[in-house]
Amino acid sequence: MQTLPPVSVVIPMRNEAAHIAYCIDSVLAQDYPPDGLEVIVVDGDSNDNSAEVLRAYGERLRVLRNPSRIVPTAMNIGITAARGEIIARVDAHTVIAPDYIRIGVETLQRTGADNVGGPMHAAGGGQWGTAIALAMGSRFGIGAYFHFGTAERDVGTVYMGMYPRHVFERIGLFDEELVRNQDDELNYRLRKAGGRVFFTPHMRSRYQNRQSVSALARQFFQYGLWKIRVLQKHPRQMSVRQFVPPLFVLTVVTTALVAPWSAAAARLFVAVIAAYAVALAAAAAAVAGRHGWHHMGRLVAAFSTMHFSWGSGFLAGALRFAHRWLSEEPPPPQLRRAAIAGRELAGAASAE
Repeated sequence: MQTLPPVSVVIPMRNEAAHIAYCIDSVLAQDYPPDGLEVIVVDGDSNDNSAEVLRAYGERLRVLRNPSRIVPTAMNIGITAARGEIIARVDAHTVIAPDYIRIGVETLQRTGADNVGGPMHAAGGGQWGTAIALAMGSRFGIGAYFHFGTAERDVGTVYMGMYPRHVFERIGLFDEELVRNQDDELNYRLRKAGGRVFFTPHMRSRYQNRQSVSALARQFFQYGLWKIRVLQKHPRQMSVRQFVPPLFVLTVVTTALVAPWSAAAARLFVAVIAAYAVALAAAAAAVAGRHGWHHMGRLVAAFSTMHFSWGSGFLAGALRFAHRWLSEEPPPPQLRRAAIAGRELAGAASAE
């Protein structure tokens, strides 16, 4: 086994007083050599008592300010300031297993990949939170492999991710325009440049998912909305399955509006809704059969919320960013200067 390189864990957060201590404690409890692990929390000007929670850790972590308050900017601030050879993103709502960092580094060394990550296991919590977690772990809910995959393989994207620092020097940092889906866009750029994104089920973590249908709806609406900007920047990044929810929502809305004046539209509306209801019931029953039939109704609500919200967000994004379809997109953010600045900062810190 190769020597374990220094790792910088970057945690973007804002107003996470209820969760951030669990996250940081799991990072500090890693079985990785303590002198090889740096913890950086990038705070988006929290206005709860997150700052007090962070101060309790003293010098065990570095706290940086993110006035933009969004994740891609937080990641770029953290990467620029990081001293490690490996950058590990850990989200504030996530608790990682004690061997998470070590297994990630060993997987990078073993596979030669440019980004590695593990499955996204939702933690649930309460009746609605548990149902939402079960829905997010189903292929019917979300198609990304890291939500349901169990075997090691090359993939399009992973949850959170661990990158050798040279990846950012080669392809640039996160696109700061993308409030959501910034990791998908970065991983697409990475693969387009010849890099590999690798999934391993051995990098274990638990993510605290949304606890209500309304919060789930807002989350997936934003995912769909910002997917449009990724599509506009990288048209080949989209897969066929990602067009299904917006086409479904568009079909349902259009036929419902036209149905009073068109028998054909009315028949199509009924056919589409009936087909979806059958698929929805079958998927919910498959999950409920494994985890308890008392989840059935909530699973139906969670699945339909995810599909309709994502599809509606995508259509809303197509309208909101309509003026960008015909405009020439600037090149991807090649923020090489930021990466070099991080190197210089690391060198200066070592010399002190």
